Amino acid sequence: MQLILVRHGEAEPYQVNDAIRNLTSRGVAQAHSTAQQVLAKYQPDLLIASPYVRAQQTMAAFQELLSQKVLPKVPLHILDSITPDADPQIALDALSELASYYSAQCIVVVCHMNVIAYMAGLLLDEDPEGFDLAEARVFEQSMILLGLSVEQARFVPLVDHH
Repeated sequence: MQLILVRHGEAEPYQVNDAIRNLTSRGVAQAHSTAQQVLAKYQPDLLIASPYVRAQQTMAAFQELLSQKVLPKVPLHILDSITPDADPQIALDALSELASYYSAQCIVVVCHMNVIAYMAGLLLDEDPEGFDLAEARVFEQSMILLGLSVEQARFVPLVDHH
């Protein structure tokens, strides 16, 4: 199975309520670029996003492109345990449960630094490594278990960085 971890695109400056920050126009372009690259090679059967606005806006790029294909609708699950300061072990356990429930073979997960870097580190049994904005990394494993994944690919948005 493939687990594709995606960091959200560029968001507005920090504010008191971090959960409601929107993507900037560049962040929207980043999300679309990454979604196009990922969906050219992978066919997800489950989408999972953080409840934060910027993660859902990034996921919207994947949903928009998937809706253009003649396929069954891919379910979207909003997961509270993948917010920026979430426990990466709890997050991976929740992803594993959802993968099993949906019998998913290719999952796209959109969430945040720092949790995404720590989840990737646990999957590979390596130190966490930061993700660029809207970067996607593809992990292959028979099931979501710590240290048993192999990183297959990385996709970064083909959008000018400022």
